[in-house]
Amino acid sequence: MTQDLTLLACAVVLTFLQGIVAGMGANRQMGLPTMAGNRERLPEILGWPGRAARAHRNMLENLPLFAALVLIAHVAGRTNGVSILGEHIFVWSRLVYAVVYAVGVTGLRSVVFAVSVGGMVLVLLQLV
Repeated sequence: MTQDLTLLACAVVLTFLQGIVAGMGANRQMGLPTMAGNRERLPEILGWPGRAARAHRNMLENLPLFAALVLIAHVAGRTNGVSILGEHIFVWSRLVYAVVYAVGVTGLRSVVFAVSVGGMVLVLLQLV
């Protein structure tokens, strides 16, 4: 498998793991009967489990954009050192983002998010 597709797979695994962590935290806070139910009128999940869930949702919003860029670059034969760098920046900054968000470091969270967007921009620039 090529390096660009490996990094895309890493992003997918990270997204999956974020969902597991968020689910475990919600289950710990709300209890299995509540989380296994229909989740109607579910109270807000607070603390690190809520932040982990929001970080996961944010990753779910960004993963399709990243995946599209990686796949287009791969199919178009536009993968190079800069696109691979951008992909690394995206994946690693998203890992840092998940941890920083769950811990609750607000200012740093925004900076790390901007870095991840910068990684996607590097891949995009290889397509134009």
